[in-house]
Amino acid sequence: MIERLSLSERGLGTGKKARLHRILHQFGLKNGTALFLPYDQGLEHGPRDFFANPNSTDPKYIIRLALEGGFNGIAIQIGLAEKFFWDFAGELPLILKLNGKTDIPSDARALSTVHASVEEAVQLGADAVGYTLYVGSPAQDLDFAQFHEIRADAKKFGMPLIVWSYPRGEAIEAKGGNSSFYAVDYAARVASELGADVVKVNFPHPDLRTNVKKEYDKDFTSQEAIDGVVRSANRTLVLVSGGEKAGDDVMLQKARESMDAGATGLIFGRNVWQRDHDASLKFVTALRGILEKYPSN
Repeated sequence: MIERLSLSERGLGTGKKARLHRILHQFGLKNGTALFLPYDQGLEHGPRDFFANPNSTDPKYIIRLALEGGFNGIAIQIGLAEKFFWDFAGELPLILKLNGKTDIPSDARALSTVHASVEEAVQLGADAVGYTLYVGSPAQDLDFAQFHEIRADAKKFGMPLIVWSYPRGEAIEAKGGNSSFYAVDYAARVASELGADVVKVNFPHPDLRTNVKKEYDKDFTSQEAIDGVVRSANRTLVLVSGGEKAGDDVMLQKARESMDAGATGLIFGRNVWQRDHDASLKFVTALRGILEKYPSN
């Protein structure tokens, strides 16, 4: 198990450190680990993601689920934050997503457009902001430019910046795909070098090796791959995504390996709320049982 850096060793400004300390030590298990519930899929994937559990269409149901499950925070888009979060303000940290896109156009030139501001996040009482960065997309020059503006505002307001760092585009698909070890490792490093305070990544699959760079065209275990991703993020805190809904054994093994690698925590959405209420909380209890074993300052 890799030793985690404390918040004091992350190179954070006062405001960012204060807000992250609140998230990690006043909510959830309060032991320095993190479990977040993302709920931006209605924009990113459309209402089809709610078909498995019709209750999940209702944002109030999701926010209450996050409270019942003892999450460290919930990530939502500005429309839902303005219409629903005020009922729960102060009870659960809010991560306001500042950009997004639908999945209707092709990902060939993926760009997640900014539609909310850090200032609006402050007005809503958010404890962090989220930004989706598409590493490898032909539009990444525009992506980097708009990210620069968000990063500057986040620094000005002392707001932690969580980057959903996702490999996208034809060049990525031609080199192992967006969940290969090569792609996820690169995405983690890019987010760190561009100034993310926290990076959200998908779990890497080292078996996806078609046309990857030679250094990645080797036999890596899944543990070695996620170890490498966390190492590439260096002082940036790492959250590992649950991705699409899968079997419990698979997801819990991913969680254990992620925490063994030194990740700060997990961000599981569909794997939680696509189940019925009781099954959701049972799965969350299992995730919390893993996080309990990895306290951090």
